Amino acid sequence: MAGEAQGLSPAMRYGEAGRVSTGGERRVGVVGIVIGDRGRVAGRVQEILSQHADMIVGRMGIPYRERNLAVIALIVDGTTDQVGALTGKLGQLPGVLVRSALAPPIPVPPEGR
Repeated sequence: MAGEAQGLSPAMRYGEAGRVSTGGERRVGVVGIVIGDRGRVAGRVQEILSQHADMIVGRMGIPYRERNLAVIALIVDGTTDQVGALTGKLGQLPGVLVRSALAPPIPVPPEGR
């Protein structure tokens, strides 16, 4: 399988538009992250976001210094499994609250149309 040659797991395959899929349809959505103790977990949050950078379309982060909070809003484009992996890792961190909202699957036309 072509995906295996590139180091991808056997469960991954190429979609019609040539994009890699993990078996689910890609969805666009928003992930909201509230970090309760910025100094304690901000570095780990950044590491996790970097690990999932391929599905993050946009990011806005606001430090709320008066309350020692940080609020991050992400625009994501990925499968529910991918978004779940991201939010699951973030949600395990102490003092981090994560919520996501995903739109229904939106067909992606093949390139060149």
